[in-house]
Amino acid sequence: MSERVGAASHFDARAIPEGGVEGVWVAPDGDAVRRLDLSPVGPRSRGSLLFVPGRGDTYEKYLETFCHWRANGWHVTAIDWRGQAGSGRFGRDDLTGHVDDFSIWLRDLGAFWQVWRGTHPGPHVLVGHSMGGHLALRAVADGYVDSAVTVLSTPMLGFFAWGLPLVLQHALAAAMVRLGDPRRPAWRDGEKPATRLALRMALLTHDRIRYADEQWWRAKRPYLEMGPASWGWMERALDSMRHLAAPGVLERVTTPVLLLSTSADRMVSHRAICAAARRLPQGELVTFGREARHEILREVDPVRDRALAAIDSFLDRHVPLPKAQT
Repeated sequence: MSERVGAASHFDARAIPEGGVEGVWVAPDGDAVRRLDLSPVGPRSRGSLLFVPGRGDTYEKYLETFCHWRANGWHVTAIDWRGQAGSGRFGRDDLTGHVDDFSIWLRDLGAFWQVWRGTHPGPHVLVGHSMGGHLALRAVADGYVDSAVTVLSTPMLGFFAWGLPLVLQHALAAAMVRLGDPRRPAWRDGEKPATRLALRMALLTHDRIRYADEQWWRAKRPYLEMGPASWGWMERALDSMRHLAAPGVLERVTTPVLLLSTSADRMVSHRAICAAARRLPQGELVTFGREARHEILREVDPVRDRALAAIDSFLDRHVPLPKAQT
């Protein structure tokens, strides 16, 4: 069990929570997608919350946050993206993250959503982190999903690219795709594991214990491991970002959307997230600074607690607790 000061000290982040059910959802084309379901704690249900993770992500990393939501009365479900974590691979090896087009994931999310909302009580909430935040927002904007509200943690609406325009980033990635196998990795993963892990943590979180929990799960379940993205993934990601950036796309999202972002993010563009929040008719933005890295929901307690409090407040205002029946 992780050693931690405060309320989180009693949470075991290295075990599926009691009552958690791991299973698979079979997509319309027959592929199996891994899922986790947690029922709420207590007699009253707030509704149901679907969490979709980032690129190369796994739901094991967010067990602590899922248990926070279930303690507040939410049915919580998390799924893999097809082609990563425990749901297979699209690339030419087991480590490179590849996809032929983001529409594959959007169709999966839309199909899963329709089944899930029919078996789980409303209101229905969609929460996405990083690439999952990008896909969640696209799914709502393009009509794949009809969530009551949407919560996005550091959504991938642009890359951190030192001011390089999105259209130029896309052109460079497209050129790299044309030069070789689009499934080849877009960057090297590093030759020294200790150095690679230290650099990765410096991008993701200040919390050493939560980061170590992730590494424990990857050692326990080797199929969770994923390294660099492919050039094909990069080009398709940038194409999808340009789709969301097009005039009128975000403006048609009429439901409330909460966005969490940090100006210290060195993976996704804080500026792009702020711009998206301004365009969304009911967009709300919570910003962090140097105290938070990319994985805000897995940050040190003061940062994570503030993020969870902001999400709880947002949900309380937009999907209030149903009145008790007399």
